[in-house]
Amino acid sequence: MWYKVKVTRLIAIITSMVFSLMMPLGSCQSKNTDNWKLVWSDEFNYEGLPDASKWSYDTVGNAYGWGNRELQYYTVKRDSNVLADGEFLHIIAHKERYMGFDYTSARLTSKAKGDWLYGRIEVKAKVPGGRGIWPAIWMLPSDNEYGGWPNSGEIDIMEHVGFNPDSIFTTLHTHAFNHNINTQVGEDIYLPDSEEKFYLYAIEWFEDRIEFYIDQNKVFTFTNSGKGSEEWPFDKRFHLILNVAVGGNWGGAQGIDESIFPAAMLIDYVRVYERVK
Repeated sequence: MWYKVKVTRLIAIITSMVFSLMMPLGSCQSKNTDNWKLVWSDEFNYEGLPDASKWSYDTVGNAYGWGNRELQYYTVKRDSNVLADGEFLHIIAHKERYMGFDYTSARLTSKAKGDWLYGRIEVKAKVPGGRGIWPAIWMLPSDNEYGGWPNSGEIDIMEHVGFNPDSIFTTLHTHAFNHNINTQVGEDIYLPDSEEKFYLYAIEWFEDRIEFYIDQNKVFTFTNSGKGSEEWPFDKRFHLILNVAVGGNWGGAQGIDESIFPAAMLIDYVRVYERVK
């Protein structure tokens, strides 16, 4: 989850408005999965902390703002920041003094418990809103075989920044395509009710392309150019990350509204499928 510079905003809004008119708003049905086999999932139909056999807590970047100057402290096994209530998983950001920070939240990772090469990854979620909040559903390489970021790639299935409440972002980063050199690739989707309704955010990842979906609507496709790992490092295992950040280069670009807390991303389920041969 890295800082994005929005380009050709007006064109993106017009394009995405057409998409939103075509989209069955509020529909969260999965795309037809007849050609896919479920291999990993969490339905969050239990109460308490996230299933430890599937999720770990990522905290290693707390001291460094995660490279984005984020302001939250990601906690471990703290049910005020992450909790399943028998229906949804709640990832909750609070305004509170904790471990020298002014905000807390949680960042879950499936690394070493759910790592995949190709497939369909889907997360049904409702994002929090408010200026200063930055929720994300995204993927990083599990082994960094092509080197550190961005060389081994990043797949942002969904990002949302609260100061821009009408939009959802899908983005990819590689050595050749990343925000540091203003070449990142992705789509800015006009989705004005994403803070009020659940949507299904998904990718279908193949050897030659990655397709991004919101509900059953394809919103972006990234194609393997065949020019090697600088443009396509997506031939190695990746894992899933779920988090709600506070502030940061992008999320905090217009400051933080202290009245929005607690701010929670609700997740109905996570499902991962493999293609049926």
